[in-house]
Amino acid sequence: MNWKTILKSLNNWDMQKRLLGVIAIIIVYRFLAHIPVPLADPMEMKEVLTRVLGSSSFGGFLNLLSGGALAQMSIVLVGLSPFITASIIIQLLTKAIPSLEEIHNDGESGRRKLNQWTRMITVPLAIVQSIAFIYILRQTILVSSSIEIADPTLGQWVVAVSAMSAGAVLLMWLGELITERGIGNGISLLIFAGIISQMPDTLSFIGASLSDTSQGALNVFGWFTIPVNPLAFWVISAVGLASLIVLHLLVKINEAQRIITINYAKRLQGNSSYGGVRSILPVKLITAGVIPVIFAVAFLSLPAFLGQVLLATNNENYRDIANKLITWFQTPQPGSFTGAELTSFIYPLAYFILVVAFTYFYTGIVLNAKEISENMQKQGGFFEGVRPGLQTEKYLKTVVNRLTLFGSLALGMIAILPFVAEYIFAQLGISATNLAVGGTGLLIVVQVGLETLRQINSRALMITYDDY
Repeated sequence: MNWKTILKSLNNWDMQKRLLGVIAIIIVYRFLAHIPVPLADPMEMKEVLTRVLGSSSFGGFLNLLSGGALAQMSIVLVGLSPFITASIIIQLLTKAIPSLEEIHNDGESGRRKLNQWTRMITVPLAIVQSIAFIYILRQTILVSSSIEIADPTLGQWVVAVSAMSAGAVLLMWLGELITERGIGNGISLLIFAGIISQMPDTLSFIGASLSDTSQGALNVFGWFTIPVNPLAFWVISAVGLASLIVLHLLVKINEAQRIITINYAKRLQGNSSYGGVRSILPVKLITAGVIPVIFAVAFLSLPAFLGQVLLATNNENYRDIANKLITWFQTPQPGSFTGAELTSFIYPLAYFILVVAFTYFYTGIVLNAKEISENMQKQGGFFEGVRPGLQTEKYLKTVVNRLTLFGSLALGMIAILPFVAEYIFAQLGISATNLAVGGTGLLIVVQVGLETLRQINSRALMITYDDY
């Protein structure tokens, strides 16, 4: 990362406009996260949701990704989930349907058409998810709270669903605006901003824990006393040190890549010769980025949330399966890894397996070995010792699969590290219930931050290119 080049590029008006535009859109997004859905009294709803979300791992994770919009019952509560789901559907259909693959290969016009279809699919998905969110939240509140909530009228349903669907579409537009006219991936940056916005609450909690000296103060070698909670000090220090180590590993793994040299055949046209040069093809260790972690956590949290909904129906036929879903797929709490019950290992084991599986799945979508091989053959490029065409495609698949194996295992191990830390703290009698969500947030923040810095650096090099 060339920081001198980045600082120099800030004098350029285009760079200033792009950066200020991204900051302005993020500020608008944070304002939207505090506009409540016109469904009930905002203050009463916020108080109830805060209590309910604290007891649900799925709710806590969604509230983290939405930047607190879930706790506020905001119009952007659904967030970017419909657009992300629509993008995945289009990507899968592109690989499965040859006609869509042809449109994708048409270049910019084809990608614009697919993007338009993605936007069209986002709207009905936003409506469906808005209805599902209102129903599930209402059922969860009825189960977890003593407050009686009246059944919403048809008009209230229409207004609430319309507001939430419009919020999802507005976020989609803001994300695309950042991608087109700003710097970085707009969708990722909005998720990044939502997670970062929770930091003041975290810092406030840490400050309150340190300042609580009711159990005594920290004694430094008997020389002097610091007015901080000793237990909180050592726990925060240990978590901070572990976070720095994990952060270093994340950066190394995220930046790791294999460089494959591409040779281009020398061609003669008249008295001129073309080709005969070398290029490189960088293949990243983790091509899928942080998407596998988001998918895995959301996928694993849904069964427990479904169990809560089934439990809310008060149907005896569903009670047994509902209790099992809640027990098996609830995020493990401190003390769950005592080994007394084998069911406590279901969640972390399934989490690890899903992270590995989703890494392979998304890498297959993002990196198409067949397409790369065909483009290389058209341009007269080849790998040393590998014949163009089918052999090149097989070689690429082998390299990518080996890299993805190591990368997915490393990502899976880092993803379940918070659960290992929870177990260690549980043995010490220390409560650390939010480490799992904090670990997921750390993964997302690091991945998005590095990618955005890389794109800022690339833009800065383009702007200052004439100086070299």
